[in-house]
Amino acid sequence: MADAPAYRIWPPVALGVPLVAGWILTAVLGDPVALPAGPSRAIAAVLIVAFAIWNGWALWLMARHRTALLPGGATRTILDRGPFRVSRNPLYVGLIALDVGLALLWPSFWALILTPLGIAALWWGAVVPEERYLSEKFGAEYDDYRARVRRWL
Repeated sequence: MADAPAYRIWPPVALGVPLVAGWILTAVLGDPVALPAGPSRAIAAVLIVAFAIWNGWALWLMARHRTALLPGGATRTILDRGPFRVSRNPLYVGLIALDVGLALLWPSFWALILTPLGIAALWWGAVVPEERYLSEKFGAEYDDYRARVRRWL
């Protein structure tokens, strides 16, 4: 077994492609529903700041425990504190918040409604292979963690 998950899709690509496709659709076709710029920008700001704090905290914990910071690296330990206490995939939760925030910041209705496609690609391309890798590497320890902590939130 390689000491890294065998990703099908790199996580930022899984979420980024539908986001960019949505922006392109908005630029070319326009949006069928106009998102209100004021509230959209305020929500976007909250989501982007939340992403920075949440992912910064998770990355700090990962660095502190000398586990891979980038997707596809080796995991050295099962982290179960901080954001990892409430989500098995806190970095992906943060990326989803960033994705929605950027869609609202544009604002792009198409990018917003394509977010679930990005989440599905993220799940299939990264979460499933990562969970398989962690289960094989850590066995019962990871199974216990999965039983205690939800995948998303």
